Amino acid sequence: MTQAALLEIETETADAAQSRHSGPLAGKPISIRSGFKASSFKHAMFDGLMDPMVMVDHYLMGEPTFGAHPHAGMSAVTVLFEDSCGVFNNRDSLGNDIDLEAGDLYWLKAGSGAVHDEKPMHGALAHGLQMFVNLPAHMKHDDPEALHVRAKAMPVIEGNGGKVRLVLGESNGVIGATSPALPMTILDAKIDAGGYFEHDVAFGHSQWILAVDEAVEVTISNQTMTLPAGEALAISARQNREALTLRARAESHAVIVTGEPIAQPFIQRGPFVMSTEAEIAEVEAAHRAGRLGKLSG
Repeated sequence: MTQAALLEIETETADAAQSRHSGPLAGKPISIRSGFKASSFKHAMFDGLMDPMVMVDHYLMGEPTFGAHPHAGMSAVTVLFEDSCGVFNNRDSLGNDIDLEAGDLYWLKAGSGAVHDEKPMHGALAHGLQMFVNLPAHMKHDDPEALHVRAKAMPVIEGNGGKVRLVLGESNGVIGATSPALPMTILDAKIDAGGYFEHDVAFGHSQWILAVDEAVEVTISNQTMTLPAGEALAISARQNREALTLRARAESHAVIVTGEPIAQPFIQRGPFVMSTEAEIAEVEAAHRAGRLGKLSG
């Protein structure tokens, strides 16, 4: 084997040892009337590394804002943080009418189409994440289904100055609720000053990390990056398990989301995420005709 070939192999091996990452990015500020403010993170900002997520809004909502609206071809996922106050009512065309409380998860796998409404009740303030998670082409026409996980049912992982809610998935040998769609883990981490939390990232999972209120240090594949408060970064999937570590210099709140990338082209138009323009047109027509369902009551 030539020296050039050996050098190429060594270079490829070195590249494989390093995860690609987006670098820290600030979300786009969004304000709707007086009741909704968010930092919005879109897939295009992360050069494909956010897959399977299409977007994440880190939001505060203090009054009804969106009303009943449709979804199709994706999952709409709500994660409420523990500092939310009051009741966040969730209704959908599957017949669910649930009062979400601080710390709860609600996952609506819209599939072929569903209608949804979430709103804080009088005096409530919802603080959390609203995530659009893509579905692979073969799931985009599935019947819709939903998962509600109450905060009190979520395992908590403690140690090394960290207290981490296992909102979904598994970490450190602890198993929580399972997504009704794609394999995904969501970790809501509070870390004391000087503390750290280590998560063994599943085989082939990409990672998206948000520093909610204070900067954290992120280490993976021998790379350490500082993630400023309010910013997020995405890290590419690798074909092996690897440790992701968060360290805090000050008391911090951060979120880790890992999932298996879909790696398929898609088109997003508002609340619809489909594979082709023709599918977008079909689902828009279905919604206009009332075939995506309606809210009861």
